[in-house]
Amino acid sequence: MAPETNTAEPQDVGIIVVAHADYGSVLLRTAEFILGPLSDCSSISVDIGQEVPETVRRLKDAAQRLDKGAGVIILTDMFGGTPTNLALSLLSSHNVEVVTGVNLPMVLKVFTSRTTPLAELAQLASDAGIKGIVVPGAMLKSRTMGSDKAQKADAR
Repeated sequence: MAPETNTAEPQDVGIIVVAHADYGSVLLRTAEFILGPLSDCSSISVDIGQEVPETVRRLKDAAQRLDKGAGVIILTDMFGGTPTNLALSLLSSHNVEVVTGVNLPMVLKVFTSRTTPLAELAQLASDAGIKGIVVPGAMLKSRTMGSDKAQKADAR
């Protein structure tokens, strides 16, 4: 008898965006505009009209519902803010990783890499978020200055 092999497809990591006001839902709608229909994701809004215990309950429910075995990545808008603090409360009770500073490049990377193991996916998300922050004017100026220096060196 042949040994059993595991041919199961890798599980997708669930995705939750927790942010002030409607920022999370707007990011998910924008990602869907770019990538097409998205699944196993949710956004949770944190605002003054919502009681903290109710928001925590919604966050826990979403984490439990979206964890299909690979865990859940929680993307929050700002380190030290209420969305992040609420998300951090799940670290000891759920299979989650929290990444702060969510932006569109980060969201797109997470959706296109969601079969990656949770801890590695969190690092990919962080890297993509950081790389997505660019000051184009400064970058273009440095390239122009670099090519000016090369032209002057060639002229010598």
